[in-house]
Amino acid sequence: MSTPPTFINELSIPAVAAPMFLISGPQLVIACCKNGIVGTFPALNQRTTEGFEAWLVEIKTALSDFEQSTGKKAAPFGVNLIVHKTNPRLEADLAVCVKHKVPLIITSLGAVSELVNAVHSYGGLVFHDIIKKRHAEKAAAAGVDGLILVAAGAGGHAGTLHPMPLVAEVRRFFDKTLLLSGCISTGRDIATALQMGADLAYMGTRFINTDESRAPEAYQKMIIDSSASDIVYTAAVSGVPANFLRPSLEKMGITEDLWSQKGKVDFGKEMTVANEEAKAWSTIWSAGQGVTSIHQTLPVQTLVKELKTAFITAIQEQHQKLDIYK
Repeated sequence: MSTPPTFINELSIPAVAAPMFLISGPQLVIACCKNGIVGTFPALNQRTTEGFEAWLVEIKTALSDFEQSTGKKAAPFGVNLIVHKTNPRLEADLAVCVKHKVPLIITSLGAVSELVNAVHSYGGLVFHDIIKKRHAEKAAAAGVDGLILVAAGAGGHAGTLHPMPLVAEVRRFFDKTLLLSGCISTGRDIATALQMGADLAYMGTRFINTDESRAPEAYQKMIIDSSASDIVYTAAVSGVPANFLRPSLEKMGITEDLWSQKGKVDFGKEMTVANEEAKAWSTIWSAGQGVTSIHQTLPVQTLVKELKTAFITAIQEQHQKLDIYK
């Protein structure tokens, strides 16, 4: 069994706030890291590489100031890079990440050893998100340090496999860090992810409803008002299957008879500056089935405290049950 990265044992809770398109920015990342969980954001949330670098400087400066003023160590932060041949910014954005020694790089739509080696050159880690075993095997061959298992019910471009078999399949050949994504909204959910064999919980939707998120208030309210049955898995929005809030689909005229339509995404068009995707995702809102456990919008500090309390309680309850089954 491979030794997990040392930073995991230094976190407040074993959780990563996932990089969410249009939602995650410096304010959310900084708040997460100050409160002991990994904060991340997509590079393409900034329209230019220059703007992306400015965000990195802002995050690094804020976390450095925090550590100097409090004497506390902030959690590491991460950046999501789209590793696809039609993403013209990949090379430039990666160079900026290397320049600023970004602690964690999260790759999507392709895992390549050249990128992994570039990040390893300064001591950084690479985690790659996958939705099926075949993708996990390719990423493992590329030398990534961790795999993010995006299971059924997750927000955004989710997979369709239940987390239990997905974790079991990947653990057979991958002994490095595993992160589990999908419907994780509470501290008890985090404890469950660890019991299933993951090292970290990967949480997206829950962090949409934070004061530091870039989500509109109407988006946050729709999440609060929704339940798991309001999440629709469809390719109708951009051609790639993803989970969306039913009311936002219906508001844009995408009714049930259109949800089953399949389309082919044009990455070359969308990845230029993510313009087409941004137009769709800014009006049709993504979320995972974990909305059923989200009832309010909170500051990150308050949310992390609540998650930690529930996480510890869940672990303690499990220990108490050991006496019954000895």
